Amino acid sequence: MSHPVKGVDHCFVLVNDLDQAAEQYEALGFNLSPRGLHSEAKGSANYTIMFPEDYFELLGLLLPTPGNAERGKALAEQGQGLHAVACRIDTAEGAASDLAELGLGTHGLGSFERPVPLPDGGTGTAAFSTVMFDADIVPLGSVFMCQHKTPETVWIPELLVHPNTACGLGAILAISDDAKKDADGFAKLWAEGSVSEADDIYTVDTGSDSAPLMVMSEAKMAELYPSIDLAQTPRGAFTGLRVKVSDMAAARACMASASIPVSTTDAGFAVAPEYTSGVILEFIPA
Repeated sequence: MSHPVKGVDHCFVLVNDLDQAAEQYEALGFNLSPRGLHSEAKGSANYTIMFPEDYFELLGLLLPTPGNAERGKALAEQGQGLHAVACRIDTAEGAASDLAELGLGTHGLGSFERPVPLPDGGTGTAAFSTVMFDADIVPLGSVFMCQHKTPETVWIPELLVHPNTACGLGAILAISDDAKKDADGFAKLWAEGSVSEADDIYTVDTGSDSAPLMVMSEAKMAELYPSIDLAQTPRGAFTGLRVKVSDMAAARACMASASIPVSTTDAGFAVAPEYTSGVILEFIPA
């Protein structure tokens, strides 16, 4: 039985105030999609930030419902920030079946749709099927799988161009009390999952053309970002997101024009979670 999970499709930032988060990310130089409204059962809405091969989204809970109770609990207990990673698959049903044969538990198999405003003024439909990995096999945060049934209404060409020249997910960063153990646990979730270690950072390769996960101790994270308050990121979820940009000077210019302070890092420059709804956002060269 082959492993059905092929890489990182997207991730999402779960936020307290969706409108405020959208304003923050626009100030950072991202081109946001029009607001997407989910079903009454989901009780949520989002903005996507699209790249050619992947993306991330801002997700807000508009009203409490049974369908978003788990995310509402995570938001209340852990705080806003980078809560979930979505994986690439062919079909959700096939992935659930294959993973069961591999001994990896899943739950919550289902499908949903949302309306999408189109550039020509019309409205399309974005359709998905998703399935979650069981919480007991996910070391940190939430990891699920996403089947895109209508990629043409998600990867809209006009949304792929950003003033800050962002063009892809570079890495997802997490704090762990046992970085090696948790990295090994994450690696099981991807077909090409493997772990390498360098300078006390355990990097999980998630597949070709796919953002890796970088798992490390809190002390190591503080060493990477010495001027940033880690307490402003969600505990037990993901801490940072590296975004690839094609022009670092253009990205810095966006921060300067919005008076957003940055800190220089070994890989590029970082923006503190106060300006990103709970994420250490690091811009790195593509």
